[in-house]
Amino acid sequence: MKYKIIDIFKAFNSKLNILSDLPLLAMRLILAYGFWGPGMMKWKDINAIGAWFESMGYPMPMLNAYAAATTEVAGAVLLIFGFATRIISIPLMIVMLVAIFTVHGANGFEAANNGFEIPLYYLIMLFTLLIYGGGKISIDGILKKIIK
Repeated sequence: MKYKIIDIFKAFNSKLNILSDLPLLAMRLILAYGFWGPGMMKWKDINAIGAWFESMGYPMPMLNAYAAATTEVAGAVLLIFGFATRIISIPLMIVMLVAIFTVHGANGFEAANNGFEIPLYYLIMLFTLLIYGGGKISIDGILKKIIK
């Protein structure tokens, strides 16, 4: 009886391991969707974003507006394809940390109050991608197989 339960457990784990790259794909796609809209919004009126950053006391507000917009749009594209996933996760995490500490933090946790809930979730997902990479269902995963 004892061995039967262990065998069932091993078989169950084996079956689930086949799906282990799907959550990484899902995270990449959700994050890409989440960064694309705000990034494009910034590009559509970059001067207003620079002025907004200046009003919040950002140093070099126009440079930071361009940096944030570029990071979000380029990050979205790279995440969709799973290319340079670990690398792009770092600047996107910085964008999320800046957003939490300068825009959302004072509003508390709740997303309904423009709090830091969503940026925190993004930060956690980006950290996961930094650690695990884009997974097998990505250009990174294909390149890993080719380079071996």
